[in-house]
Amino acid sequence: MNSSETICALSTANGMGAIAVIRVSGEEAIAITSSIFSKSLIDAPSHTAHFGTIVNAEGRIIDEVLINVFQGKKSFTGEPTTEIACHGSVFIQQQIIQLLLENGCRMANPGEFSMRAFFNGKMDLSQTEAIADLIASQSSKAHEVAMQQMRGGFSNELKGLREELINFASLVELELDFAEEDVEFADRSQLKALVEKCLKYTNKLASSFSLGNAIKNGFPVAFVGRPNAGKSTLLNGLLQEERAIVSDIPGTTRDTIEETINIEGVSFRLIDTAGIREASDEIERIGIERTHQKIEQANTVVYLFDALNTSVEEVNKDIALLPAAKHLLVVATKNDKIDDATREHITTNIVKREGVELHFIYGKDEQDLEKVKSAIYEISIGDSFDEHSTIVTNARHYDNLIKASSDLEKAKEGLETGITGDFVAMDIRQALYHLGQITGEISTDDLLGNIFANFCIGK
Repeated sequence: MNSSETICALSTANGMGAIAVIRVSGEEAIAITSSIFSKSLIDAPSHTAHFGTIVNAEGRIIDEVLINVFQGKKSFTGEPTTEIACHGSVFIQQQIIQLLLENGCRMANPGEFSMRAFFNGKMDLSQTEAIADLIASQSSKAHEVAMQQMRGGFSNELKGLREELINFASLVELELDFAEEDVEFADRSQLKALVEKCLKYTNKLASSFSLGNAIKNGFPVAFVGRPNAGKSTLLNGLLQEERAIVSDIPGTTRDTIEETINIEGVSFRLIDTAGIREASDEIERIGIERTHQKIEQANTVVYLFDALNTSVEEVNKDIALLPAAKHLLVVATKNDKIDDATREHITTNIVKREGVELHFIYGKDEQDLEKVKSAIYEISIGDSFDEHSTIVTNARHYDNLIKASSDLEKAKEGLETGITGDFVAMDIRQALYHLGQITGEISTDDLLGNIFANFCIGK
């Protein structure tokens, strides 16, 4: 990135719309924008809007626009910036950008506006990454998590942690300069308590990644069971549309069908799978193999069985084959066709697994569908989501937290076994390095390039 260059890009979505916004940032942003505008913006106060026309070199009016001016460091990027709001014609957008390029701008690279904000100290690396998450958020919970991180909640907690570790690490390293005097500046019991506190915190953050990643990308929920168990009927009922083919013929679903539904502000990816049985042909065999793959990938498994035609022994056999680590919801379908005695027999004799719920439903009944929705939400999330707590959603952050925890574990073991201060300091410094990588206090060009390459050009 060459910060001396002035960059421009379309910040709204590509294509035609009512309004388009073109962002210009750099030391010459205001001067360049002023050169194609009907009024001078050079001395315009920061955070002011100006109505006028964009005019080309021949004096032809391109469009009537509204330009917002941000002077000095009082902008998103931390450098002079203008934002040109024009009519959303693709032709007009191209004409204005062409004029900006002819007058000294260059096209921005992906994420370059956010990268400049990072380099100019407007936000740290984890906050800039949260911008991309915020733009991509498709549910209220994903929005809450991204907003909390963008506003610095995660960064502030890590900053306090790093400061405490740096202070102690400095004292330990200072002792090395006075090795012959055999002095101790850092209280070992306090240092051990601090390391244990940091270790507990990094482990807690790392363990939140599975929840955070699912909130960000949607919880995968696999509907599994024998043929004709009612999986496709339930999927159609939850989606309120005929998405999957429903038939009395066993083996109708040959491939997986995936659709997204929002439950209480969280996205769930519902996956209808092929019925599990001995395959009658090669296509069905492949479908059943994919069912097992989806079970492994799913966060939650909804096992469905036909309450009228499936024995409790068969149900218990199927449940025993499902991975114990998965959240499991057991649903008895065709509830409208069984009597109370059958219902009681199933409830009493079905194998209970910790945390497993059993629901009797009729796949087209409104109340039953709402019960299943609530059960999916509770069994997948429950009370594990707290909008005030920090939840890790980024795989890069998770990787660095795991590495920091490993280094802190080594430092703790070293303190317990009486290892020399230089080794303890080395482990703490390594932990600090990995925590610093999260916020960008320690970064490389390759790391930044990989992160910002995934941003859209106008951001």
